[in-house]
Amino acid sequence: MDITLDKKDDQLSAILTVHLTEADYSAAVEEKIKDYSKKAQLKGFRPGKVPPALVRKMYGKSLLVEEINSILGKAVDGYIKENNIKILGEPIPMESSVDFDAQKDFDFQFELGLLPDFELPADQSLNVDRHQVAVDENTLGETYEQLGRQFGKSTNPEVSEATDYLYGKLKKADEEGEGKTVLLPINKVKNGADKFVGVKSGDTIAFDLKDAFAGDASAIANFSGLSKDEAAEVSGDYVLSVEKINRTEQAEFDQELFDKVFGKDIVTSKEEFDEKVRATVQENYDRESDNLVNRQIINQMVDNTKIEVPKEFFKKWLVRANEGKLTPEQVEEHYADYERELKWSMIRNKVVEEQGLKVSNDEIVDRTVQKFMGQFNMPDMDEEMQGQMRTFADSYLRQENGKNYVNEYEAILAEKVLENLRGKVVVNDKEISAEDFRNQAAS
Repeated sequence: MDITLDKKDDQLSAILTVHLTEADYSAAVEEKIKDYSKKAQLKGFRPGKVPPALVRKMYGKSLLVEEINSILGKAVDGYIKENNIKILGEPIPMESSVDFDAQKDFDFQFELGLLPDFELPADQSLNVDRHQVAVDENTLGETYEQLGRQFGKSTNPEVSEATDYLYGKLKKADEEGEGKTVLLPINKVKNGADKFVGVKSGDTIAFDLKDAFAGDASAIANFSGLSKDEAAEVSGDYVLSVEKINRTEQAEFDQELFDKVFGKDIVTSKEEFDEKVRATVQENYDRESDNLVNRQIINQMVDNTKIEVPKEFFKKWLVRANEGKLTPEQVEEHYADYERELKWSMIRNKVVEEQGLKVSNDEIVDRTVQKFMGQFNMPDMDEEMQGQMRTFADSYLRQENGKNYVNEYEAILAEKVLENLRGKVVVNDKEISAEDFRNQAAS
């Protein structure tokens, strides 16, 4: 057997050629034939007494192909590992004309996409902003309003008022069909809100969608179901066909509500409730702010790390690896996104390797237990309950053929990579209002 690697001029792809001679496979094929003759059951022959010559005539070619494929798989994988060749995806077999009936020696070629070495940006050379969100009274007021509606009594009155929601179908005035199902919060309409007050089930309302929300693409998208880009381009009249009116009577801020929101007797007064709500809202914004920092770090690292990608091989491999799910046209259309994902994956793997980042089994189980505790609203557990929860977590992690375990592993590793990278970038704290932060996070 002889294996050669010929790199192309760009040094990002190569052709791996495996040359097989008869000596490389003949003994193994003969052994397969003998073994098959002992197991084959053919009419006219006793079990185990089928002549090897007959087996060779009937099955020799298929056994030859099977053995050669096995040899190729081991040879290619072994060569790549022994020579420490970093490749993208898997080798792609190249088309070749092989005559297994006449040939004794064979040449098989595989196309490889080569991953280049690269350097990460120097420490402290990149800057990201961490928004310190100020929770103002307006934001708290919106939170109380949401809590009041969420836990309040729902009714369907005959005639709408300014604080109601209109449930129905929305479409452009000149479109066919019934339109999209929507829920319109009347109090979010900026211009012409009076059109939506005093209406009944069965009424239709024509209005300028863009003007109604003062051109706010986020508000239009949230209401209409359009994408952010589509919402930014809306124009002309739309028609809302009202099917019913939804009204929620605000819940009383009493012990019953406190228990529903935070659990029984966690808070026992309006003052404690106010403090808990403010702390919870702040925690949520802090978490969102951290997530935004992580996205910035990823974008900054991808944009500022020079990595040459074997583009043509990558495109070909994407189609092959997602056979039936991705066409060459789809890959071409979204190629920029695929390349960014690949580059981030390479950066992440480099950080893991250089920093020796690892995830232990205890970390995976502990994280899963914490998730279950949060879902079941169980901040504290006794020792017996902790043991039961760990058993439950172990069972969950083994499900889906270990897929749940792998998902938790990858999530923890990703967090460790980002935590490590945070120490290598300059994080600038900037104060921002809750409303401005929401708008920026949505953009």
